Amino acid sequence: MPFPVDRLRRLRATEPLRRLVRETHLEPGQNILPLFVVPGKGIRKPISSMPGVAQTSIDETVRDCEEALRLGLGGVMLFGIPAEKDEQASGGYDEHGVVQEAIRAIKRATPALMVVTDVCNCEYTSHGHCGKVVETAHGPDVDNDATLSWLAAAALSHARAGADMVAPSDMMDGRVGRIRSTLDAAGYTELPIMSYAAKFASAYYGPFREAAESAPQFGDRRSYQMDPANGREALREMELDVAEGADILMVKPAGAYLDVIRAAAERFPHPIAAYQVSGEYSQIHAAARLGWLDLERTMLESLIAIRRAGARIVITYFAKDVARLLG
Repeated sequence: MPFPVDRLRRLRATEPLRRLVRETHLEPGQNILPLFVVPGKGIRKPISSMPGVAQTSIDETVRDCEEALRLGLGGVMLFGIPAEKDEQASGGYDEHGVVQEAIRAIKRATPALMVVTDVCNCEYTSHGHCGKVVETAHGPDVDNDATLSWLAAAALSHARAGADMVAPSDMMDGRVGRIRSTLDAAGYTELPIMSYAAKFASAYYGPFREAAESAPQFGDRRSYQMDPANGREALREMELDVAEGADILMVKPAGAYLDVIRAAAERFPHPIAAYQVSGEYSQIHAAARLGWLDLERTMLESLIAIRRAGARIVITYFAKDVARLLG
């Protein structure tokens, strides 16, 4: 019945009432914390554009992982920055690369913590692109098919080191299938793949490129990452990844693509993940420093929106902050 019989404000009057009828909840175990690992020891190098985030050596990364486990986070996602880069991204699939050694150290110290690895080449190539660069009629571009072997080798090396999940982020066509077949042939049939299924060529990645030292040395990534204008194409990307063996589908970025998250959650039975990327994190911090936004409330609201849209897993640099707030 209409007002005055129906009064929706009745259930908003107090915090206990609001908590009782709340539809969407945040839990530390839903969130994954990204970490940037560098060679060396005792290193904690702050990222100027990402307050509270740093590049860390393996020993410091282990300390962050111990805290992540104590806070009840869903896991960590590792990005590696090698000592040297080359055109073949060889550090990405080196059995003793920085990520591979970090996995081993983390699993020794915190075997119960979920360790997810980003599988890409941009952090390891001297040119900053996500694969093998070749000359084409339109200028230099990434060779899709030649890059697949690099990605499969990296995923396999992560599996051998003890990773709990691999997450290819390159946006090469066919990479999920190649990784799945490579893992299966090596006996890692139970290792899940969380695919960056709909990764858009977004302006929100700027701070990440400082953190991962992965800015392209020429051009951009729009020939392989998705056009931000295309929502239906994102669902096609997801369908293909499902057919190739993806276990979890990710949308990246999150905040500007809530419609894609919602469409994916309604269409696929698979768990949907979303990456609250560096630009989303940094702009909230920047506005809070200027006194324009309340940091805690904006952080929580942004994550609630991502969860409400349908993401069951959120990769976020706020993961530890949220866990501390939720107690």
